[in-house]
Amino acid sequence: MVATMMKMATGNAGHGALFLFGDSLLDVGTNNHFNDSSARADHQYYGIDYPHSKATGRFSNGYNSADLIAWFLTNFALSPPPFLSLADHSAHTFLQEIFKGANFASAGSGILIDTGHDKYAKVLGSHTADIFLAMSTYIISVGSNDFFEHQGAIYSNLTKPEYLIANLTTTYSMQLQKIRNNRNSATWLLSDRTIPQSNIILRRRWLCGGMNDLAQAFHASTEALLQNFSATNQGVFYSLGNTYNTIMDFIDNPRANGFEVVDTACCGNGTFNAEKKCERGAKLCTNRDEYLFWDEFHPTQAASRRAALTLVFAEGPEFVTPMNFSSLAKVSAYV
Repeated sequence: MVATMMKMATGNAGHGALFLFGDSLLDVGTNNHFNDSSARADHQYYGIDYPHSKATGRFSNGYNSADLIAWFLTNFALSPPPFLSLADHSAHTFLQEIFKGANFASAGSGILIDTGHDKYAKVLGSHTADIFLAMSTYIISVGSNDFFEHQGAIYSNLTKPEYLIANLTTTYSMQLQKIRNNRNSATWLLSDRTIPQSNIILRRRWLCGGMNDLAQAFHASTEALLQNFSATNQGVFYSLGNTYNTIMDFIDNPRANGFEVVDTACCGNGTFNAEKKCERGAKLCTNRDEYLFWDEFHPTQAASRRAALTLVFAEGPEFVTPMNFSSLAKVSAYV
């Protein structure tokens, strides 16, 4: 997975709103609005450390990366709400809220058109799309879910890894150009989601070595893409986070990063406590702040906090380039 923050300057002063797009690392309850979605976290034990132990739809024991990045970058106490939670509001209230920001992240989709099937365009009219795309700050997470679906179909899918990376990069490039050129071309971004990097690394000993290689290759390809994209599109500024390096640093230097357990999930069952879902009857750890992994796919609240701190404030290019998220947030809105 790669985590990208982008500002596409519109010539307007001010900080604008914060919009988040991506995966279950950033989902704050979008999928609660889909009765037929199988990727939901609105049940026990999710949210056990959230205020009032509420299962909000976040794939975490508490707050997730969306909340913590928003907290460090803005005056939000947590992530802007799921867009679909605003859809039933009056037009006046909707506009008030959407100009503050919204979270479009959803568990279940990916970069490629055949990865995942969550679609939001039907709830967006062109006027609404124009409003939120006119804002200047976006946080996007992409990549890993496409790798998982590719790996899951390994015996029926003969696509070579290098072709997959090229396809992902080309598709992502087209999507970025659409948002730059035409505010109403919003469909691509609203169906974007990945499975978290944590699962790739947690299972690397017995399932996912090849996907770790894909993750690193896609990051390098995305970095080249963004360098070219910003150079050829005036007013585009970006920060690219390397979540693979970040999590590997947590694993290689656990105590320096505040962790005691980095090879076992806190909630689940089976090998690494990561073979079965986190739900009623699962084995649940008590010292959750000492665990890197919450369930078979996702980081704990403590890990999300540490990862958010890295993205927002880290200085090393091995973690975020060409600047961290907080530096990008200070970039002027004027071209």
